[in-house]
Amino acid sequence: MVELDGTVEVVGPDGPVPFLDLFQGRDELVVYKHMWYDGAPHQGQCEGCTTTAWHLKDAVYLNARGVSFAILTTGRWDEVASYVEFMGYTQPWYSVRDVDAPVGGSMGYITSFLRDGDRVFLTYSTTGRGNEPVNGSLGLLDRTPYGRGEAWEDKPEGWPEGRPSCWSWRSDADGNATWGPTSRPVPQWTRPGATPVETLGRHGPHH
Repeated sequence: MVELDGTVEVVGPDGPVPFLDLFQGRDELVVYKHMWYDGAPHQGQCEGCTTTAWHLKDAVYLNARGVSFAILTTGRWDEVASYVEFMGYTQPWYSVRDVDAPVGGSMGYITSFLRDGDRVFLTYSTTGRGNEPVNGSLGLLDRTPYGRGEAWEDKPEGWPEGRPSCWSWRSDADGNATWGPTSRPVPQWTRPGATPVETLGRHGPHH
């Protein structure tokens, strides 16, 4: 375990608050660190992180075991608040812009913390495939005949060819998996006002 400063401030709907507040009086805290593209519209935000956040919209079962949950991101709070409202998220979100690791730092991680009074400790962190336990849809796909439909899977002759591991993160309005300019992260199509778009509004690699 690595001790850190629990008084470092993060920004939420009520303005700056100490990181300790995210524990909500509990002793354990799990956070998901959501990647962010500054200035990008809703459809341009990270599709992999959108997938993860969508599968943890409600943390009641964690709370019942004495564990709090929050999502952290480096976005400016006004952009983050708009995105959270659009997606209909109910879990607590906070901006950790300009906050050093392990509260801030690199995004795309599941990270766990322990509180002992006013002392806070980093206890665990993972990213990439380590994030998959959050995504219950992947677990169910693993139990279907065709699996995830990913290229790395062994396929019997005549079965559908696999695709890259992130092919299903985005789709067009007809539900076809695509990285085209009219695509959105899949959960966004269920939101009011979600329409085909012309651009992701961001620069750099798609994920």
